[in-house]
Amino acid sequence: MADAATIAKLEEGFKKLEAATDCKSLLKKYLTKSVFDQLKDKKTDLGATLLDVIQSGVENLDSGVGVYAPDAQAYTLFAPLFDPIIEDYHKGFEQTDKHPNKDFGDVNQFVNVDPDGKFVISTRVRCGRSMEGYPFNPCLTEAQYKEMESKVSSTLSSLEGELKGTYFPLTGMTKEVQQKLIDDHFLFKEGDRFLQAANACRYWPTGRGIYHNDNKTFLVWCNEGDHLRIISMQMGGDLGQVYRRLVSAVNEIEKRVPFSHHDRLGFLTFCPTNLGTTVRASVHIKLPKLAANREKLEEVAGKYSLQVRGTRGEHTEAEGGVYDISNKRRMGLTEYQAVKEMQDGIIELIKIEKEMQ
Repeated sequence: MADAATIAKLEEGFKKLEAATDCKSLLKKYLTKSVFDQLKDKKTDLGATLLDVIQSGVENLDSGVGVYAPDAQAYTLFAPLFDPIIEDYHKGFEQTDKHPNKDFGDVNQFVNVDPDGKFVISTRVRCGRSMEGYPFNPCLTEAQYKEMESKVSSTLSSLEGELKGTYFPLTGMTKEVQQKLIDDHFLFKEGDRFLQAANACRYWPTGRGIYHNDNKTFLVWCNEGDHLRIISMQMGGDLGQVYRRLVSAVNEIEKRVPFSHHDRLGFLTFCPTNLGTTVRASVHIKLPKLAANREKLEEVAGKYSLQVRGTRGEHTEAEGGVYDISNKRRMGLTEYQAVKEMQDGIIELIKIEKEMQ
């Protein structure tokens, strides 16, 4: 049971949400009085309460989603709130659906989407993973942060071949190393106000770090927001190479570090927008003709469930006609299907761009 002080804070937070008539978050939409009353006194085995779930969305009324999972069990215990939010965000993944088992498929079906090198500037595929047996960031202790980092760094340091590289802890990092990682666009910053309010940035920079291979085509962020964010990337359009590298890395890491997985929701991370496959495959791509015909671009993107963003991600402009285009769907389909959908869509966009010459 949650204690009286926590329940009092929850009651106060619920009143604030109710009063916020212009709040458009999924938290506000689905935290009804009956759901609130059902969940307000519950507590997970690791000690997380509904307050840990909703505090960021209560503090930041302009949130899009407004909830985070403090630990893996929260997705089950607080399902009456999480399930409708997940269904709403991951269009097409209903509360009765079950995410399929992990399936990276035939990795040789992936190709270079732009063999002439005229359109695609760079390609990247990433996924998020959580380590089994540990809560997510909001409920981690300083000792757990340190213990996780030591497991992760020793696991990564044992990688061989193309994945062989170096782990750089944020704690005690020299200015030179810091600058080098900034220049390579590898360094992450302390979380924004949404993550701060979710208590995801405590004990910063303890337990946080960055690993990259010698070729700078494989990167792991440790405890940035997720326990692990695993990234494969390179210049040009060879999605096949990028995907194969990610798959071999994930398989190697999983041999040594068990991941949190849920029968219905797939791989778990602390943000409900990133569940299931947790895979985001993206390209930075120049499409000057389609850029002038945004409707056509959006129409093709919609057909292949692609998300079109500006060059620097969400809510930014396309600089020089360069877009960041990625798969939108992460749940209810396999890893193979998610990336294949993106590959087919990018090939189609390039074909249309060429025909518009």
